[in-house]
Amino acid sequence: MAADLIILNGHLKTFDPARPTASALAIIEGRITAVGSESDIRDLAGPDTEIVDAQGGTVLPGFIESHIHLFSGAVELELLNLAGISHAEDAARLLRQRAETDSDAKVLLAVGAEYGLLGGAPITRQALDAILPDRPMAIMAADHHTVWANTPALTLAGLLHGADMPQGATVEMAADGTATGALFEFPAFMPLLAHMPTGGREYLGLTTGRNPEVAPDAAARATDKAALLRGLNHLAENGITSFHNMDGNLYQLELLQELLDEGHYIVRGEVPMHMLNTDPLDRLSEAQEMGRYASDWLWSRRVKLFADGVLDSGTALMCEPYPGSDSIGEQIFAPDHMNELVTRADAMGLQVSVHCVGCGAVRQVLDAYEAAQKANGPRDSRHRIEHVESLHPDDLPRFAALGVVASMQPLHSPRGGFFPPYAPGEILHAHQRPRAFGWRNMRDSGAHLIFSTDWPVVPVPVMPTIQGAVAPRDLSEDWGDNQAQTLDEALASYTRDAAWVEFNETRKGRLSPGMLGDVVILSRNLDDMAPDTLGQASPITTICGGHITYQA
Repeated sequence: MAADLIILNGHLKTFDPARPTASALAIIEGRITAVGSESDIRDLAGPDTEIVDAQGGTVLPGFIESHIHLFSGAVELELLNLAGISHAEDAARLLRQRAETDSDAKVLLAVGAEYGLLGGAPITRQALDAILPDRPMAIMAADHHTVWANTPALTLAGLLHGADMPQGATVEMAADGTATGALFEFPAFMPLLAHMPTGGREYLGLTTGRNPEVAPDAAARATDKAALLRGLNHLAENGITSFHNMDGNLYQLELLQELLDEGHYIVRGEVPMHMLNTDPLDRLSEAQEMGRYASDWLWSRRVKLFADGVLDSGTALMCEPYPGSDSIGEQIFAPDHMNELVTRADAMGLQVSVHCVGCGAVRQVLDAYEAAQKANGPRDSRHRIEHVESLHPDDLPRFAALGVVASMQPLHSPRGGFFPPYAPGEILHAHQRPRAFGWRNMRDSGAHLIFSTDWPVVPVPVMPTIQGAVAPRDLSEDWGDNQAQTLDEALASYTRDAAWVEFNETRKGRLSPGMLGDVVILSRNLDDMAPDTLGQASPITTICGGHITYQA
């Protein structure tokens, strides 16, 4: 039988120990059927075979993006992104320009901002009023845990004089009884995002995990599907053939299934059920309902939780107070509550992933996974902890001992080169820094380790993240070792190991006969590149299920 598609003239990294390298492969009916030399594979071509010339570039299993927010990332592709801006004049110029070109927006929203956006000056409503006084304007931090709003925006959202918030969320107030403009965590800024053209529907999977309170009409559903399709195509352009969403609701699943039914087979994906600390435990039954989505292209068998916030806003839960503060951050779940919830989810056979940035949150969730094992007995759960940006040394060996996956994002770290380094004495104590963002420490401990971007927190292209992991920048001596990975280690965390985490190690993540035909071809041979130039390589062809989903 002739191949449907063959790839020739490539440098294949197969992640198959039986044949680690090759130069060509063949795909029939959506699966890899042969991997080998160019002459062997060329013989499988027929008159209708599609032949793809890899042009000497590296050929890999399709990238698996194991931590993204698809819906919000897709919507934000069309918003003003302030990444890399750290001067007040530049921020003001870009915001005013966008205000002129986007004159119909009810709320002018910019994203991707660093906490030092205004050159280190506080981002207050008054500072934003000086940029744009007459229109509602808001700026979302790159980490998506803080929004700064001007006075018209706060007034529109009913937040100018404060509002009661659930545990972990805050409308920061000034001494005069009005809001400063800083809104911490989604419950605090959702009243503002509700005035966006989408009504904030793209964030519901992250904020409540529930469907829109008012069922979207046909026009709204079409708008949302168009955004999701834009996001899927963006993933394919970046060599991604599978994704693990980190927020979810049934609405997203329905829309993605409709896109599949319409023939948009672009990227495979998993959407979890998001559980809040205010939800009754019985709500876990929704995860089982979502589990009816169980195809090769779209599935749901995981629960996502938040245990804390982020370092930059001081909301990550730490084991000791932040420098110059008596605060240890925000604990979203009480320990007994977390233990009971995780134990019940584990007993239901669900995978659990928990956002844990601070060392205190990591410890709390490791305790919960240990409690689940004691209550239910050990099983192949592949439970995950997302981020692990700060870690107490006593907790490092517990990952491997409990079989817990560390899901980390190299570009979140100051070592990764995307965000600026922390100033001495800020955010982390000197003794905490050598263990922070500890990818090398985690791998050497024997724990399962996967990499991702957390898009839209940082851009979704994979190779800059690989470069950040393989060639991290050296910081001051108090940061200790730079945590560098080898190239193959970093690539495995985006392919083979990510497939294992989603229980698909026998079906994807390797280039070997019988595996799904998910492949990415890069513009360069990575083995010939200097580590600090790896980010210059980019996908030239993405293949998912044997079909080309992107070609440069």
